[in-house]
This record gives sequence, structure tokens and C-alpha cells, in this order.
Amino acid sequence: MRFIHYTLLFVLIGLFSLALLKTDTQTSPKNIILVIGDGMGDNYLSAYRYWRAKSPDNVSPTIFDQLLVGKSMSYPDDDTFVTDSAAGATAYAAAQKTYNGAISVNHNGDKLTTLMELAKQHNKTTAIVATSEVVHATPATFFAHQGHRKEYPQIADQIVDNQINNKPIIDLILGGGISYLVREDRNLLNELKTFGYAIHTDWANLNQITSLPAIGVFADKGLAYEINSKQQRLEQMTQVALQQLTTDANSKKNGFFIMIEASQIDWCGHANDIACAMHEMDDLANTLSLLKQFVDDHPNTLMVVTADHETGGLSIGAEGQYNWLPDVIAGVNNSLDSIGDTLAQTNDENLYATWLTLTSIELEQPQILALNAAKNSGKNALIAFSRKQINNKSLTGWTSGGHTAADVPVLAYGAQSQLFYGFHDNIQIGQKLFELIQHTD
Repeated sequence: MRFIHYTLLFVLIGLFSLALLKTDTQTSPKNIILVIGDGMGDNYLSAYRYWRAKSPDNVSPTIFDQLLVGKSMSYPDDDTFVTDSAAGATAYAAAQKTYNGAISVNHNGDKLTTLMELAKQHNKTTAIVATSEVVHATPATFFAHQGHRKEYPQIADQIVDNQINNKPIIDLILGGGISYLVREDRNLLNELKTFGYAIHTDWANLNQITSLPAIGVFADKGLAYEINSKQQRLEQMTQVALQQLTTDANSKKNGFFIMIEASQIDWCGHANDIACAMHEMDDLANTLSLLKQFVDDHPNTLMVVTADHETGGLSIGAEGQYNWLPDVIAGVNNSLDSIGDTLAQTNDENLYATWLTLTSIELEQPQILALNAAKNSGKNALIAFSRKQINNKSLTGWTSGGHTAADVPVLAYGAQSQLFYGFHDNIQIGQKLFELIQHTD
């Protein structure tokens, strides 16, 4: 089809890598951790490094820099170079390219075997952690097969209906999405109870998950942004997941496969919300530090970290100025959506004071007048005003409110991590993970 010469090259590279793997199967990892930073292009790693530093005098490598080993292309099997999350995640989950919108099916609608299904076939304990709805595109590709990502009820049903040995294939699920699991036509949480799952829907009870199988869904849809909740949700859920995976009897014997998604980096990118994005990156950075320590303590574990695509065309510097001002971003303590909500509900006489509380950005008189005019036009106008001010003041640029075809980073650590060094097509990462799972028996 398209890009024949590239495809042949990638096939040859993939075969060479797999040949190397097959000569050393005794070191195949017992446990595999796949982390996907949805929307996280290379530019997000750079932005996070400088946002954390605040000043050029304080720049130092982050956990992302320490684990970086390569990069990957993300184009789909479609009439475009730009992937969506469904096709991008299917490349990892099923090791095959497909069309935008597809959940682990090909153009003919055929089901594609996923890493999670393969792991369960090899008697591994399985888990999904996500800050989005657990039926959102990326997590869905690991347990479901559906023609389009927006068919949420059908995707949700497969949490129960996709079974191996008469049991659902996911042993632990943590994230959001209650409204998709508890519906008028079907209550999937009650059905999971019949399979012995512990059910948790209150975030305060996260640490009460003490055995598997279990599901914790803590919001009707996605969890609240980190910048709004002030909670490191991904880190906390990952901590609970690791505790259960290290104490579960089957996991101790046969190992585990877990997919962890920092879902909302992508959502912040779509909103061109730099402060929101940096807080999501911070949650992921802390999660990676936790996971790195886990790998150090369990050397028969592989961790691979990558992204399904880049979102927003983030530019660290804008307006022709050779500068970027993360200290401006550091003063913003709410997402754009939350800022818009709060300002829309604020009395006119308190509007500017509330703006300062939310953003710490001082405005000149023409900008204050523009803020007042936005207030009269409603929430969306306030969001647009806030976006413009924060990005202009910090010299942050964006080229899109959607995805781009920019390459994405590849990070790896632990057993067989050398297989992920260098430049990849996204399906090569999936292919190598498939081979590693097949060689752990």
C-alpha cells in the first residue's frame, strides 16, 4: 500500500530485532509495564524540563530524559499522516496499523489479538490504569474490538464479555467512566461482582483495594485534571496497582502485564492549555519515578513508555521572540475550562481580582476591558480570552487544536529494554512486546 519502501525497511529492522530476542529468551521479562502518555510529543518532554526548572540557571535532566532511548513514527493505515488515539494505540495493543477510529480491528472489521489477550492466554495477571474513562480509545484497544471508538456502550460491554477461560481478561481496572458501565440497559459493575470483582466508586476508598480481581471507577467520565484536583491521580492509582500486582498469587507465579495511560496530556493539548499539560506531565513524571524504583526492585520487569501521537503542535517559544517564560505558567492554578467556569460565575466588580487569583497574570487596562467584554459573551469567550493571555504572556505557541504527525519519544528501562533503542515505526514496539510475552513461559 502506501510507503512501500519504508514498510520493507521496518520489516527488516523488526525481523532483525526479533531474531536478537529469540537468541536470548531466558532473559525475557516476567512483568511488562507499558505506559502511554496520550498526546505526548518530544516537545512536551522539553517543555516539562524547562517548566520544572523555571530558569535557565536551574535546568537539569528529568525522569523522561533519563529513560529516553529513541523515538517512533505514529502514522496510521489511512489516507493521512496524522493518527487518532484509536489507531495509534492499536499499533501498540495489537501490533498492526489500522484506520483512524478503529479499536483493535482492521479495515475488514477482523478482530486483532491484543497484548492483554495474549498476556491472559499466558496466564499473566492483567491491569489497566487511566485518568480518562476506561472505555476511552487508548485503554479500549487493549481489551475491546470495535469498528469505531465512539461506540462506548459496545466497548464497555467487552470489559465483561471478552473472556478467556470463562473470566474477563482484565484483573484490575482503575480510572473513570461510571456512566458507561452503569446504564439503563446493563449494569456492568454488578455483572463483574458475579465474577468476584471488588467494586469501588469512591476515590477516598482507593487504598481499600486489597485483592484481585477489582475495578475502581471514580468519575462519571474522566477524572478531574490534576491542576484542578491537586491530586497526583495517576501516581496514586499506579501505586495501588503495583501493590496488588506484587501480592497477587498468580502474578507472583506468572508475572503481569499492565497498561498505564496518562490520558489527559492529550486533553490539555487539544485545549492548548499549557498549564494543564505541565501538571499532567508532572503526574506522569512522578509515576515514572515510582515505576523506575519498582523495576530496580524487580529486575525481571520491563517498562516501556511512549505516546500514541503528539497533540497541539506545542511550541516552546512564540511570536518571534527567543524566549519562553514558564514562571508565567507556574502562576496558573486552574485549567482553562475551570477558569472559564469560575469567571462566568463571578460578579463584574470582582472579575479582575478573581482573574488574578486564578492566573497571577497582571493585565493592562485594554486587556481588562477585553476581559469584561468576554464576561458579557459567556464562558467560551472567557476561555478564549484566558488561553490567549496565558499563551501570549508565556510565549507558548500552538499550531493545532488537534493531533499532529510529529514523532513521539520512546523510553525504556529494565529487562530487554535495549530492544527499544533507536528509531521505530509504532507497530514495531507492539511486535517486540508480543514476542516478549510469548517467551516468558
